[in-house]
Amino acid sequence: MKLAVKLTSALVLGIVAVMAVYAAVQISNEVILSEADAHRARRNGLAWLGAIESVWAREGEARARELMQLSARRAGATEGVLRVVSLTPGAPNRPALSADEFRVLEAGGVVRRVLADAGGQDVQHAWAAVRTAGQPMAIEILEPLAEERTFVRMSHLAIVGATVGVVAICALLASVLQIRLVGRPLALLRDKARRAGAGDFSTPLALRQHDEMGELAAEINAMCDRIVEANRRAADEAAGRIAALEQLRHSERLATVGQLAAGVAHELGTPLNVVSARAELLAAGGVPPPDAPANGHIILEQADRMTRIIHQLLEFSRRRGPKMGLANLEQVVSRTLDLISPAAERAKVRLECTVGGPVFARLDQSQIQQVLANVFMNGIQAMAGGGRLRVAVGACRVRPPTPGAPEADYLCVTVEDEGRGIPREDLAHVFEPFFTTKAVGEGTGLGLAVAHGIVAEHGGWIEVASEVGKGSRFSIFLPRPAEPAEAAS
Repeated sequence: MKLAVKLTSALVLGIVAVMAVYAAVQISNEVILSEADAHRARRNGLAWLGAIESVWAREGEARARELMQLSARRAGATEGVLRVVSLTPGAPNRPALSADEFRVLEAGGVVRRVLADAGGQDVQHAWAAVRTAGQPMAIEILEPLAEERTFVRMSHLAIVGATVGVVAICALLASVLQIRLVGRPLALLRDKARRAGAGDFSTPLALRQHDEMGELAAEINAMCDRIVEANRRAADEAAGRIAALEQLRHSERLATVGQLAAGVAHELGTPLNVVSARAELLAAGGVPPPDAPANGHIILEQADRMTRIIHQLLEFSRRRGPKMGLANLEQVVSRTLDLISPAAERAKVRLECTVGGPVFARLDQSQIQQVLANVFMNGIQAMAGGGRLRVAVGACRVRPPTPGAPEADYLCVTVEDEGRGIPREDLAHVFEPFFTTKAVGEGTGLGLAVAHGIVAEHGGWIEVASEVGKGSRFSIFLPRPAEPAEAAS
């Protein structure tokens, strides 16, 4: 129910209650006045009855009857309103009263009854005994009640009409005022709240009322302005944080490139020696003309090999914006292993990769390649005396570390090394920024922190298990695509 309707209904009910109390008080007053009039009439009637008894005793019954008729004519009453009846048992005009009522008359009281006349109208009959020397007599007074009934009915109708009129006028005024002062402002406030909830803070709320509604509208406008300003600052801060995060990730990528540089230089040494030797033979003219094309082909093959190595390194170091898409995780792992293979050979680390079939995921290939490169390089650096770095790619059904999360299908890249391992007390801190167990100058402590953030943005997580002296195992979980048909394509 609308607030204006509720307020109007409450006001109307209050008015009805007040008018009902007023009507009850008015009717009660009329009853009191009526009883007071009846009491005065009884006193006057008894006094007049005493005069009748005195005349009856001194001048006889005829004179008493003449006096009653004269009084009735002067009062404007019709014939038969005042008459003398006999109280003797068996008398023809004896009133039909009960024994108790006859005893009241004998005791000097007045008996009243309301009876219907021949026309169906109510008539009040009053009897009072007349003390005479002869037979017991009584005076019967007939008073039609039609005018009194009409007065009571008109009085009630007037009270009901006044009540209905007051209620109608007050309800109309209340409705107009409630709609104008409460209903319309609340509707505007509701619409403004809905727009604000939908993110539209542009249109201010205009209320010309100088009351609480106007103050509330002003506060809502001020609140919306503050929200717009806060959203702008939050957007600027978010853009700044994103830019800083991208810069941090790029810096970590370049740090990884620096670690790979030595291995790349070693990888380029062999083809450079071959190219240099073949070029010297061609320049010295010591190669027979039939062998010159073969030497040229060898030089081209080695040049292509060096170009491919340099291109991989440049592709990894190039800064790109995030670009999500469906990709084969096996190929991303394979390219990353090719990239770090020179560093692995230099560190005497053998790379082993096991793939359980094509695995597709929706990811940013450049960012996931950075994650894999960081984890692979950490494994290589953990094996100072050489060893094996085992990489496995497959699908599994696991429960995420989020409390209450259900089991689901995920893609998992497991990386195991045979290095020195991580102490138990340090496992809880490996993903914290600037935390590292490497020697000074060997790492920034940001690689795993950046990798953890990237994987979390992809909807996954990283788990780590390690035993000192036996090695470590990092498991990278990524969600599988929701559309199997799309992944199959």
